[in-house]
Amino acid sequence: MNNERFSAYYQAQNIIPGDEWENFMDCLRRPLPTTFRITGSREIAHTLGHTIEETYVPLLNDVTFEDEAVPPPAQIPWYPEGLAWQFNVSKKVLRKSEEFKKFHSFLVHETEVGNVSRQEAVSMLPPLFLDVQPHHKVIDMCAAPGSKTAQLLEALHAHDTATATSIPPGLLIANDSDSRRSHLLIHQSARLPSPAFMVTNLDASIFPVLRSVSTDPRRSVKKTSSQLLFDRILCDVPCSGDGTLRKNIGIWKRWQPMDGNGLHGLQIRILQRAMRMLEPDGRIVYSTCSLNPVENEAVIAAALNSNEEFELVDVSSQLPELIRRPGITTWIPTVDRSINTSYASWNAFIETLPEDKRAESKIFETHWPPGNSGSLNLERCMRIYPHLQDTGGFFVAVLERKASHKPSTSNYAKRGAEEVDVAVPETKKLKLETDVPSAQLDEVPGASMSAVGPGSAMEVDAVIKEGELTTGPSQIKQAPRPGKAKLSDPSFKEMPYTFLAPDDPALVTCIEQLKLTSDFPTSNVLVRNPEGEGVRSLYLTNDLVKSVILNNDYTRMRLMTSGTKVVTKQEAGRGMAAQFRILGEGLPVVLPYVKPDAIMTADFATLKTLLQTYYPLCASFPDPFMSAIEAKDAGSHVVRFPASHSADTTLQRDLMLPLWKSNVSVTLMIDKKAKSALSLRLFGEDITIAAREAGKLRRLAAKDAAAPEEPDEPAAENPEDDENEEDDDIDGEQEE
Repeated sequence: MNNERFSAYYQAQNIIPGDEWENFMDCLRRPLPTTFRITGSREIAHTLGHTIEETYVPLLNDVTFEDEAVPPPAQIPWYPEGLAWQFNVSKKVLRKSEEFKKFHSFLVHETEVGNVSRQEAVSMLPPLFLDVQPHHKVIDMCAAPGSKTAQLLEALHAHDTATATSIPPGLLIANDSDSRRSHLLIHQSARLPSPAFMVTNLDASIFPVLRSVSTDPRRSVKKTSSQLLFDRILCDVPCSGDGTLRKNIGIWKRWQPMDGNGLHGLQIRILQRAMRMLEPDGRIVYSTCSLNPVENEAVIAAALNSNEEFELVDVSSQLPELIRRPGITTWIPTVDRSINTSYASWNAFIETLPEDKRAESKIFETHWPPGNSGSLNLERCMRIYPHLQDTGGFFVAVLERKASHKPSTSNYAKRGAEEVDVAVPETKKLKLETDVPSAQLDEVPGASMSAVGPGSAMEVDAVIKEGELTTGPSQIKQAPRPGKAKLSDPSFKEMPYTFLAPDDPALVTCIEQLKLTSDFPTSNVLVRNPEGEGVRSLYLTNDLVKSVILNNDYTRMRLMTSGTKVVTKQEAGRGMAAQFRILGEGLPVVLPYVKPDAIMTADFATLKTLLQTYYPLCASFPDPFMSAIEAKDAGSHVVRFPASHSADTTLQRDLMLPLWKSNVSVTLMIDKKAKSALSLRLFGEDITIAAREAGKLRRLAAKDAAAPEEPDEPAAENPEDDENEEDDDIDGEQEE
């Protein structure tokens, strides 16, 4: 864990005082502590935090391993409400210490069901400084794998209760340019189902202009189509990642001083694009897991100099227990394995090269400190160093539009031209088939002058005049008309989004079967097929998400998902007709609309039976639950388990779960992982049948491994094996 180039480069940048250098380097060579964050609604999070504090911390307080004391988990001091934790133990301790094995199993199960997020401590910072409120329009421009996205969703859902999910008026778009990584964002969204959530698959540096219909009561004209601007934007941009040395030790070997140079231009373009998409009085947080000033302060300085309406915000008083260092105002980039080259000498050298070689250069004037770096308040940026609080390395900057500036369309156009002049060499300017005023470029899907920066080049196939951009409802396939921009992307293979009419027969049947109230937002229900027929799964969105979907071509947005899936059609057997059922992850969203008299109540013993058995017979339960469930029709039901205390455990809050009743039996409609996590939380052990079967398989495998080898024989037929296999298939279908 040594790299002379790393040491020489960062000592030359003077990012760390000399008397701290050895401490800084020693910390980089130590493994990163395990950190995690408790997720979900505040009520659920505090309940889980109480469990850790009251059950597991005392259990781990006096643990010794190989004659050494092992520290218990501790709360991260600067994270609000004590909802983030860390512990610093080796994998050997986790594997062999019985106390830590039990705690680790608890964390694994809670992570699988979304109640805990394994997340590096410094990664938790950007969403905190973004200060998201439920009414905000938010975009995470480089979102995958999604841990910060989950934090933003939680902030959007600040008014959720322990049993029900609110439908916030705001919006969160999680975007990533990699389609495979975009699917990680969809997985993250399942942890906190949100009708206000969308996932897109676009290059953040040329994120297209989106439109929505405004219904703001403060405006004199209602329901007017306009550009969708955001209140909060997170730019956690791609970077060289040398702040992650403690967990990515391969960086020690391959790191070299020019790693950040090629990313500098992309980082500027992403930040400039964010500036163009921000509402007046909005806020942008720019962050990297790099220590390199070329990727940090140099990017901020270039963006500020290209747009005078923005300034860095002093957030030094926020999170007072977070130890941080100010941004730096001078640095020396490396352009040819040397760290003492000035821009003037580099530019003179470039001029001697052939034109094709000159165009290949990825080094620009913005790599060097600008002449006005002292007036940009770069010290308001935050540098997080590993040795300060035993973390990774990180950089955060908070930008806002100055209060005195209220941008107009002409200002946008003016800024676009300035950005080209400031940052782009002649060979890299925007290529157009027709000369177009920059004001009109804001209306070209996928193109804007602010997307242009160092090293960028893009083609615009068609140009449209301002005010003529029309994108019909996403569920209608539209061929581009002559003179219009090409709105559709034929390479995008996702299914379209079709909103159902409130009186759609399938939707009416669903509401009747699930006993939903008339307040249920029927106009915001969509399906994923072009015709809206053959309904199997129903998704719910809020008004703003619906407006964005209907006013933009979904292929141009490369929309991967929107809203949250709440209901699906359950194919039943033995003469039962197919019926709709509420999904386990959709129940918190649907619950406020379920008629109160349709919600059953059951005791703790009933819950234990439902966890221990896949399909207990209705007649096997004691009254009053037996009489109540037998009186119900076959199909989907909701059951409430009130907070209670028993001899072996305590249920600290009411628990709402979906049930499915067949002709003679009943089952919990949550997947195996959720059942196991719930069992561990309540009983301190996994009492589910899935856990028993897994334990049986492990014992058989251990027995087979210890037994001498014998010739293979045909397996004997066993009806019980067939039955168990069928059970697994059914449970798998329920999990889906």
